[in-house]
Amino acid sequence: MRREWGETWVLLHESGETLELSEFAGLVCPEDGAAQRAACWLALQSDQDLFRLKQEGVVARSLSDVRMRRRERQHQRLIERREERWRQLLKLAQPVELATLDPTHQNWIAAIKELASGKRSLDSLDPDLQGSLRRLRLGEDRGDLRHLLAALGQWDRHQLMSMDGTSWCQGFSQTLQEEAQHLLVRHAQQLPGDAERLDLTHQRCVTIDDDDTRDIDDGLALERRSDGRLRIWIHVADPGRLVAPDSPLDLEARRRGSSLYLARGILPMFPEILSTGPFSLLAGQRNAAWSTWVELDDSGEIEAYGIERSWVTPRYRLSYEDADELIDFAPPEEADLAELNDLLERRRLWRVRHGALLMDLPEGRIRCRNDEQPSVEITEPSPSRLMVAEAMILAGAVAARFGVEHDLALPFRSQLPADLPSPAQLDELPDGAVRFAAIKRCLSRGLMGTAAAPHFSLGLSAYAQATSPIRRYGDLVVQRQIQAQLSGEVPLNPDALQELLNSFDGAVREGIAISREDQRHWQQVWFEAHNSEQWHADFLRWLRPQDRLGLVRIEELAMDLAADCPANAEPGEPLLLRVQQVDSLLDQLKLVASS
Repeated sequence: MRREWGETWVLLHESGETLELSEFAGLVCPEDGAAQRAACWLALQSDQDLFRLKQEGVVARSLSDVRMRRRERQHQRLIERREERWRQLLKLAQPVELATLDPTHQNWIAAIKELASGKRSLDSLDPDLQGSLRRLRLGEDRGDLRHLLAALGQWDRHQLMSMDGTSWCQGFSQTLQEEAQHLLVRHAQQLPGDAERLDLTHQRCVTIDDDDTRDIDDGLALERRSDGRLRIWIHVADPGRLVAPDSPLDLEARRRGSSLYLARGILPMFPEILSTGPFSLLAGQRNAAWSTWVELDDSGEIEAYGIERSWVTPRYRLSYEDADELIDFAPPEEADLAELNDLLERRRLWRVRHGALLMDLPEGRIRCRNDEQPSVEITEPSPSRLMVAEAMILAGAVAARFGVEHDLALPFRSQLPADLPSPAQLDELPDGAVRFAAIKRCLSRGLMGTAAAPHFSLGLSAYAQATSPIRRYGDLVVQRQIQAQLSGEVPLNPDALQELLNSFDGAVREGIAISREDQRHWQQVWFEAHNSEQWHADFLRWLRPQDRLGLVRIEELAMDLAADCPANAEPGEPLLLRVQQVDSLLDQLKLVASS
């Protein structure tokens, strides 16, 4: 039949004739009859390419018309096949190599990613893509899209929405890496100001950190004075020796605001070859540092202090476990840590007498090591951790006092006074997490400004963080302001300093939000793997009593979590906690507690 139609088209195309239907049927059909004519009429009414059926008869289409219609038909078949492949792709929801898809589907996958991350709306997508998603009842729920993309192998199940588009996604550029290499070379050279540094390399300085910490930004030493007095030395890394203000690496650190601590590791404020190399206080090496010395009176008050740029050589790098043993056993040949611990405990008690709130509890965090399996790691408030924390607070108090005494603008940290529950009310609550929860709900957020103000929960009249310049840009700013004051240069005035603080405050807040989302996500991943278990918990307080949402503590995990609680739950009441719903791709975790 197809051959006869082709031959008839050639005949009519060349002759330009118009045939009546009966004549046409006689040419294309082996027999003539009403049935054959009816079949031809139906065929001519269909979407065929060769002929037109007009009122006066059958006429051949032009060659260009035939070619155009065939191209359109071929194009339509390609579209239909492509749509079928797309439907099958979404229906099967199995991992696929993006490079094996046609360009349109690659673009569609990219568009769905943007839709799933909230960067685009459904209405902004290609109409064909919209239609396919709507037919599968997708597109309105971002979580469903993430599930689909994860099934296709096109979505990192642990991708953080808050990190998209930030400096953390981009890493350090090639230019910044080259600048870091240049600073590695400069590190070994004699630089301006090096000769004036106080040489403390003879001190028995130690650094104390977790085993996996690689950027070592502080160390401690004890000096026994000839008059019998004991002097505490707190040594802090000095990245400003190599990183000049407003240099490319300085501006990048300012854009980041701080290092970012995530379950899968650290994203540093400076390139790692610097933060774990010449910026760190490495054991057995001469390191540039800022050194704060403090002498305490018998009550723990600061009696004398000084701040020096120095050279230090840590004798040992200790883990907290190692330091705890040295504090506990205090061997005669290594008695410094035990005495430092006594001195800093004296200082800690002084702060308590001045209103400091001590709420030390084990803290559980989800960590995800190389095997991608999340686990709970609990940090205990051991003697060495409390000692190091107190030393850092002491260094911050000294930096703030220096600023106050020299009328120097610094990024001071403060906290407004709180109206706490009465001692009688607190005594009615179990000691520990329940009592601390009642106190914490009364505390206001910390503030930062260029003028000194009291810090309520630390029990200090002035305070400035100054001990993590590798990890916090604000601490580097403190060092630079103090350096300018000591060297006779002109420090930033309050207005200029406030402008500088404003330039990285948003980045710091962004980093905090990312860290919180990261920890929340990995908690959800962990509970997905343990969703059939139950835990003993203590009710702490109500968050939204109208929704029966309360705060509970799982002592086994050392975590405070929100949960659906019994309507009559009271602080300290023991509860049994289970997972009702959890989906890390949907950012959902619902815990239910029962009596």
